[in-house]
Amino acid sequence: MKETDREAVATAVQRVAGMLQRPDQLDKVEQYRRREARKKASVEARLKAAIQSQLDGVRTGLSQLHNALNDVKDIQQSLADVSKDWRQSINTIESLKDVKDAVVQHSQLAAAVENLKNIFSVPEIVRETQDLIEQGALLQAHRKLMDLECSRDGLMCEQYRMDSGNTRDMTLIHGYFGSTQGLSDELAKQLWMVLQRSLVTVRRDPTLLVSVVRIIEREEKIDRRILDRKKQTGFVPPGRPKNWKEKMFSILDRTVTTRIEGTQADTRESDKMWLVRHLEIIRKYVLDDLIIAKNLMVQCFPPHYEIFKNLLSMYHQALSTRMQDLASEDLEANEIVSLLTWVLNTYTSVEMMGNMELAPEVDVNALEPLLSPSVVSELLDTYMSTLTSNIIAWLRKALETDKKDWSKETEPEGDQDGYYQTTLPAIVFQMFEQNLQVAAQISEDLKSKVLVLCLQQMNSFLSRYRDEAQLYKEEHLRNRQHPHCYVQYMIAIINNCQTFKESIISLKKKYLKNEAEEGMCLSQPSMDGILDTIAKEGCSSLLEEVFLDLEQHLNELMTKKWLIGSNAVDTICVTVEDYFNDFAKIKRPYKKRMTAEAHRRVVVEYLRAVMQKRISFRSPEERKEGAEKMVREAEQLRFLFRKLASGFGEDVDGYCDTIVAVAEVIKLTDPSLLYLEVSTLVSKYPDIRDDHIGALLAMRGDASRDMKQTIIESLDQGPTPANPDYAPLFREIVVPSLNVAKLLK
Repeated sequence: MKETDREAVATAVQRVAGMLQRPDQLDKVEQYRRREARKKASVEARLKAAIQSQLDGVRTGLSQLHNALNDVKDIQQSLADVSKDWRQSINTIESLKDVKDAVVQHSQLAAAVENLKNIFSVPEIVRETQDLIEQGALLQAHRKLMDLECSRDGLMCEQYRMDSGNTRDMTLIHGYFGSTQGLSDELAKQLWMVLQRSLVTVRRDPTLLVSVVRIIEREEKIDRRILDRKKQTGFVPPGRPKNWKEKMFSILDRTVTTRIEGTQADTRESDKMWLVRHLEIIRKYVLDDLIIAKNLMVQCFPPHYEIFKNLLSMYHQALSTRMQDLASEDLEANEIVSLLTWVLNTYTSVEMMGNMELAPEVDVNALEPLLSPSVVSELLDTYMSTLTSNIIAWLRKALETDKKDWSKETEPEGDQDGYYQTTLPAIVFQMFEQNLQVAAQISEDLKSKVLVLCLQQMNSFLSRYRDEAQLYKEEHLRNRQHPHCYVQYMIAIINNCQTFKESIISLKKKYLKNEAEEGMCLSQPSMDGILDTIAKEGCSSLLEEVFLDLEQHLNELMTKKWLIGSNAVDTICVTVEDYFNDFAKIKRPYKKRMTAEAHRRVVVEYLRAVMQKRISFRSPEERKEGAEKMVREAEQLRFLFRKLASGFGEDVDGYCDTIVAVAEVIKLTDPSLLYLEVSTLVSKYPDIRDDHIGALLAMRGDASRDMKQTIIESLDQGPTPANPDYAPLFREIVVPSLNVAKLLK
């Protein structure tokens, strides 16, 4: 109480402080006192009234409890009197057993009299019901069947209530109505036949399907009523519950499964396209069936049956089971593609479940996958393994076919620009294109995997292609008369490399949609290097062919015959130009490279002839004549290769300038300036070695032993820095059996 008093005082202080915050409020203190006094009086009055009310309630409750106690005593006395009377009347009740039996018998006879008409007319009703079933009047037949079952069930129920242990009478009733169960089974058979053909029936005679549904709905109501009565009496008539609604869905499910399985008309042995045909028939049947179910069957069934939803589930499950069965078979690669394309794409596309006629009831995003991810992955692994083997075999076969063409007596065909080519690139990339298009139909992931596979196998294939081209060259060198069109087919092989490059770029551009895919494919071995190698080796083979024909004329250079008046360079120019008329069929990148290489090699061979010490000039006049001839021939070669390189924008003068520079050393008339001229030559061509200088001085024929030694030793003291743009020529030239020591002797 003390704590309560303190809280009350604190609250009062706070209220008073709130009312007396300003000086002018002191004038209202008396007013505040009177107001608070009124409030206090009001609260005290309410408190007194509440206490008085509680006291009145307690007084009333005590009075009621006293009255209740008296009532309980009276009831107790009454129960004692009833118990006494009951004990006295037991003997009287036992003497009324005969009356009780008479009442039960009367009830049984009353039920028999009530059903007497139906009992006597059972055979006739059975015949009428049978006729109605045969005539297809299913609703009327079911009405009579219900009358029979109602009579039978009523009699059996009364018998069960009278004497549940009397099996003889129950058997007698059941036997008398024995035909009823047969009629029920016969009617059910007719119902199931209609349901099995429901998709046809709903279009031809929807009223028949409606009748079937009404009969099933009646039976469901009877089942529910009998099960409710069982809770009271414990009696269930024979054959109940029929559960025809459950059987109806079971029949529909079995019908759907049979329809899906029955669409396979062919086998692999009779038709290679059996699976495609099978899947297309399934697609058409399922789509048509679901459209009919959505537009027509729904109107024939009560809404709570959810017939379309249930049929959709049945079709989906039947399709899933069928796809699982197909996936478990030993499918070929093209069959795996057909199956996966159908399962992953066609099934949910507008051609099937995504069809506008099925919307919005069918949501393709809510459909479960027809095949589990593990089965799809297993099929894809099988497909990739088979595809790898097939691609290897196809590439090998394509190469073998191309090799046969290399031995033909006719030239290869040209493309639209006239460049020689074979059909190999077109065949290879057509095959790749077909497989990538097929893979893209299944998934983007598979497309990327197939692209990587194609590029990997292409890399291996190009290695074999390079080996075969090398063998082709070696076979030709053993007999240069065979094959007849060696040059033309070698040109085609070179051009194929450029075609392969362009096709690979086109393939990547077409099938790589993002940077991630591009990075994945770029991580595969690059084929540009091996293609350039094949083309380079092909160009070298052709140039080798050229220089085999030039060998005799190159051997004439820097000889007495050459000095007197040989036409070796004229012949070399004519031969090279003749070959390059054929080489015009080489595509530009490789032709440009080949022209530059031919130019370089001709100059190298010319310089090699200089270094062979085939001639030694005996007089200044011979040196002048030989040097001038070298300059003229350098100009001939310059003119030739300018002509061959026209359109390439290349500087072709540098190589021939080397011949002119060497000719200047030979032409020099003042031996005292020889060191200066040679040092100038070395500064321009830093790959010149001592043996080259020695051979060049030996060719002049006028350099003394001391002069040779001085020049060589002086040049050795100061190495000349190399020009980064200089392409070495002398590095390839070997001076046979010639060294500085011998030259100095």
